[in-house]
Amino acid sequence: MHLRPALAALFLGLLAPSLLAAAEGPPDPGSVPIWQQLRKHLFGDRSIYHDPTGVVRLRVPARAQDPSVVPVSISIGFEQTEQRYVRTLYLIIDANPSPLGVKFSLTPLTGLAEIETRVRIEDYGWVRAIAEMSDGSLFVDQHYVKAAGGCSAPAGATGDFEAFQPRAELELRASDRHPGMTLAQLRVRHPNSSGLARDPMTRLFIPSYFVREIEVTLDGETVLRAQTDFTLSANPNIRLHFKTGEPREVRAVVVDTRDRRVEATEDFEAIAR
Repeated sequence: MHLRPALAALFLGLLAPSLLAAAEGPPDPGSVPIWQQLRKHLFGDRSIYHDPTGVVRLRVPARAQDPSVVPVSISIGFEQTEQRYVRTLYLIIDANPSPLGVKFSLTPLTGLAEIETRVRIEDYGWVRAIAEMSDGSLFVDQHYVKAAGGCSAPAGATGDFEAFQPRAELELRASDRHPGMTLAQLRVRHPNSSGLARDPMTRLFIPSYFVREIEVTLDGETVLRAQTDFTLSANPNIRLHFKTGEPREVRAVVVDTRDRRVEATEDFEAIAR
């Protein structure tokens, strides 16, 4: 399933009721119409358990200093193994024009499933991280975030994307917090334009143009695949951990909505440098 504007349109009409509740304080997380529709669309009638300490934990500020660059961290409370691992992580931002912001597909190679990135948040609402386990069970952690205007704020892009060349950089280093783990940081030079911001000079909308897929592999085997949209902030930045082993090659491949593809490669020898 790819994230496309059609998905955003499906839920955009449900946005207003959840925002009206913001003036009186956070609504009940299960009562938000957008969430109710998206939950049914993605998971049907399956149970979703709230267990932020045992399975999935979401860290996000209660009030965003800059709604166009909101730090988000999702971590899993156990090490990924063939017997038990998180198969999919969904990052859902109720009040965004495209509520399903990022879908991370994971594998046991992820080792320690801990992902950090930065997102745009358009208005007050619930941010949810939902983990789908290898056995099909679902767990959620969710927090109410006060932010406004993150998707419609200009990010320095002019809209002249014809000659733009995206770039990807990959850095590996030993994790300071998790012995035996490797921290991989992927930085992508890209405007990630939402299509909702206006050029301050012309007052015309800047066209949408964003990263739509990211894949990280270890010796050719997939560690992580992310399907995303303009929810990620300009110049997307993703950090993740996985097991340190014998010298291996890590490769990141990034594809955007104009089918421009960039790659970055690094090996474990870089950790010692």
